[in-house]
Amino acid sequence: MKIRSLKLKDFRNYELLKLEPSGSTNLFSGNYAQGKPNILEAVYMCGTTKSHRGTRDRDMIRFGQEESHIEAVVEKRGIPYQIDIHLKKNSPKGIAVNKMPIRKASELFGIVNIVFFSPEDLNIIKNGPSERRRFIDLELSQLDKVYLSNLSNYNRIVNQRNHLLKDLARQEAAGSSLAETLDIWDMQLAGYGEKIIKARKKFVIQVNDIISDIHRRLTGGQENIEVKYEPDTKGQPLQEALRRGRERDLRMRSTGCGPHRDDICFMTNGIDIRKFGSQGQQRTAALSLKLSEIELVRLVTKDTPILLLDDVLSELDKYRQNYLLDNIHDIQALITCTGVDEFVNHRFAINKVFHVHQGHVTMEN
Repeated sequence: MKIRSLKLKDFRNYELLKLEPSGSTNLFSGNYAQGKPNILEAVYMCGTTKSHRGTRDRDMIRFGQEESHIEAVVEKRGIPYQIDIHLKKNSPKGIAVNKMPIRKASELFGIVNIVFFSPEDLNIIKNGPSERRRFIDLELSQLDKVYLSNLSNYNRIVNQRNHLLKDLARQEAAGSSLAETLDIWDMQLAGYGEKIIKARKKFVIQVNDIISDIHRRLTGGQENIEVKYEPDTKGQPLQEALRRGRERDLRMRSTGCGPHRDDICFMTNGIDIRKFGSQGQQRTAALSLKLSEIELVRLVTKDTPILLLDDVLSELDKYRQNYLLDNIHDIQALITCTGVDEFVNHRFAINKVFHVHQGHVTMEN
């Protein structure tokens, strides 16, 4: 999979940008606060419809403008796809694939497989469970449209159930007919939730098959890693867990159990490095996880993802820099950095170098 061209109009600090990246390695250099990550953000949106930063659509439109346009042409197994995204200040975004509007954002998932790696990702091990759930959900949503549908339905039902719990608390009518509808919501919630749990279990097994060898090589054979899935239900059926927790849910006015409270654990030589690992161990595990993500996309889609590296090299020591670069030589990568230092120039073949300055991009080679 390759991105052949990218056009931005009034996106972030870019008034107008036209890019034709190399099919291999592309380096975007320049000082801080010049707009390098904005290019990666636009590519990421073409695969997921959202910003990796969690930014609202209206905040990505260039200052003083009412709308913004992203156009990307990608090639997947020899077939070109044109993806257009229109961002508007006062109305929902518009998305089109090959100039045909799509009604649901989920229709875009799976066309472009993207692996995004930023310095923040190095903290995925030590950050809270929501970060780790987000990692699983984003990856599975790109690889499996059924999972994306189940997740969307599950989240919708959790929200509706929470509204009902609040209504019941306001009415103090737990014995009313309104309370009886909880059984219906619980049944639907359990149906979608069990499918999510099953998919996550399978995903963790696939990751383990890949990550163990990568991590051993990264640590010079000194560490063995295992990723463990920790479902919030602790093995009991979700509908039973909901039934047992109903009294608590009514008291707290929210759904207290289910996949929206799951976590994953990283064990290195039998130690939970979320709690007891050094920063170096946590970062190495995070790097192993990202490299596993690349391999998993290859395995499932029989194609390579587009890799977006946002100033990650500066956060890694030379050994881990080398290992990362050795493992991405055969896929299209868009990499940002503050300078084309001698190490990268001589260590790694760069096909195109772009200099970014105040929203203007010039090719340097």
